[in-house]
Amino acid sequence: MTDYAGTLRLGVNIDHVATLRNARGGDIPDPLRAAELAQKAGADGITAHLREDRRHIRDADIERLMDALSIPLNFEMAATAEMQAIALRHKPHAVCIVPEKREERTTEGGLEVAREENKLAGFIAPLREAGCRVSIFIAADKRQIDAAHRIGAEVIELHTGAYCDAHAEGRMEDRDRELNALREMSAYAHSLGLEVHAGHGLTYDTVKPVAAFPEVMELNIGHFLIGEAVFRGLDAAIAEMRRLMDEARA
Repeated sequence: MTDYAGTLRLGVNIDHVATLRNARGGDIPDPLRAAELAQKAGADGITAHLREDRRHIRDADIERLMDALSIPLNFEMAATAEMQAIALRHKPHAVCIVPEKREERTTEGGLEVAREENKLAGFIAPLREAGCRVSIFIAADKRQIDAAHRIGAEVIELHTGAYCDAHAEGRMEDRDRELNALREMSAYAHSLGLEVHAGHGLTYDTVKPVAAFPEVMELNIGHFLIGEAVFRGLDAAIAEMRRLMDEARA
């Protein structure tokens, strides 16, 4: 079972640096430069989602990140044969399996593990054999956590989007209900021996309650930090998030 010891880790998602680059074409801004700045600013890992349509991160970005980073790369991907082959070629530190639909703006909800249990068990087995830590991105739902545990995932990442959306929209009863579900399911997943991560939509206003859960070992945050970087710089944006996380954990 995972220990509570250690500092809460911060994974910085650089997808939307690539979104900005791709909006105009060319190579600017460079996602690798953002990853290197995040590394210097205190990020514990870098997250990058290689989507089927390559709307932000590209194959060459993954190659460059693998070559350049001295902190772990968390490779987010859909459960497709193409992405499995890419992951097996690069063997990143971690692979996070996420749901993916072409028409969505960003990842909507968690993976339906319970319904696809046999398929996903076979899908992740070669990744684990290659030495990748396999994480499953799911809602704070006991049925999905149980299924993730049964298929051999080592890590779950709880989707915090519903909690963050409710907070932003002023739906405080919904916010509190979602936060309670995240708290309860973090403890439940930990009791099964799963390492617990969380992410999606977290901001300075919403991070501390989640960071305070002792079972959560890592937060993955991207879009908000890249947005804040426009105004205060990436290093300062990360430093403030790190400060809030540490304060909540203390």
